[in-house]
Amino acid sequence: MTPTRLSIRIDLPGGGRIGPGKIALLEAIRTAGSISAAARTLGMSYRRAWLLVEEVNRQLRSPAVTTEAGGRHGGGAALTRAGEQVVDLYHAIEAHAHTAARSEFRALGRLVRREAVSA
Repeated sequence: MTPTRLSIRIDLPGGGRIGPGKIALLEAIRTAGSISAAARTLGMSYRRAWLLVEEVNRQLRSPAVTTEAGGRHGGGAALTRAGEQVVDLYHAIEAHAHTAARSEFRALGRLVRREAVSA
């Protein structure tokens, strides 16, 4: 059985949002070194990943991701200092929220059915 977990979406003042999907994409870019490889890892199209990166970059004062055009040695992408900070801050917010709601998680867990319910 999957444990109860917390999923946080942060609504930014300009109307943008940062949530688990964009954070996963940033982390995949950090690991893979490219947007296309990160997209493949997450099972999303390159276009969708590129649009999400552009959206995050527009929302911040400094870009979260920098890219280098392809060519003979291929292109790539990397998280900037701002991108690293966004990922770290997001995970810190998650940890604080989870810690603050620990007793509520336990109480909710006692109310949840443990076995699968067939349709």
